[in-house]
Amino acid sequence: MALVKSQPEIETMARAGAILRTVLDTLKAEIRPGLSLLELDKRARQLIEAAGGKPAFLGYKPSGATRPYPATLCTSVNNVVVHGIPTSYALRAGDIVSIDCGVKINGWYSDAAFTVAVGEVSPQLKKLISVTEEALQRGIDAAQHGNTVGDIGNAVGSFIKKQGLYVVKGLTGHGIGTNLHEEPSIFNEGKPGTGPKLVPGMVIAIEPMVAIGTNEIVQLADESYGTKDGSIAAHFEKTIAITKEGPRILT
Repeated sequence: MALVKSQPEIETMARAGAILRTVLDTLKAEIRPGLSLLELDKRARQLIEAAGGKPAFLGYKPSGATRPYPATLCTSVNNVVVHGIPTSYALRAGDIVSIDCGVKINGWYSDAAFTVAVGEVSPQLKKLISVTEEALQRGIDAAQHGNTVGDIGNAVGSFIKKQGLYVVKGLTGHGIGTNLHEEPSIFNEGKPGTGPKLVPGMVIAIEPMVAIGTNEIVQLADESYGTKDGSIAAHFEKTIAITKEGPRILT
C-alpha cells in the first residue's frame, strides 16, 4: 500500500471526511440521557448513506477480532476505551461516551472520534475529556512535514502525563487510505526525532486514548477494550493529511 497519496486521492478522502464531520457533529448535538446506543447507531448509518457515503466499520474485521464488526459506530461508555458495540443500553446522566466512526467513498476511508459528557458530570471527568481533546490538538500541531511519528507521540503523551492522567497502552493511531488501518502506527508516546518521517501526501489518524486510573487495558467479552481497573477513559481522533504548509484536517 502507498504511504503517500496523490492530491486527487486526498481530495476523495476529504470528501469522506466532510461527511463524517457532519455526521459526528449531528450525533454530538443529539446525545442526551435516555438515548440508546442502538438509536445512535441507526441514526449514524442513515446520515452517512443519505450523504452518499458508506459506513466504514460495518462488516470490517480488524486485526485480532474473531468476527466482522456488526455496527456503524463504536460506542464506548465510561470504562470502555474503544470498539464498544452499540446495544440497547440507554445513556444516563453522568456517563461519558466515546463515539468512533468512519466513512468510505469510492474505496477511500476517513476516521474520527470524540468523547462527550451525558448531562452533568464530575469535574474529574470534564478534565479527562478536555485533556484528551487537547492532546489530540497537540499531536496534530506536531504533524509537520519533516517531523517524525515520534514527535507526534511525544507531543501527545508528555501533555497527558503532565496532567496526571494515563496514556492507554497497546492502542494506537494509524495510517489510512484504501484500507482503514495502514502503516505507520501512530503511537501516543514517543521520543522526538524517532520513527518514520512525515512527508507530504501521508494521511494518518491521530487518536489519543486516555484513562484516569491506569494505562492497562483488557479485552472484554464483546471484543471491545476496557481499562483494567474499571476507571473511566476518553478518546478523540481526527484524520489528517501531511502537507508542506502544515497538517490538513480531513475530518
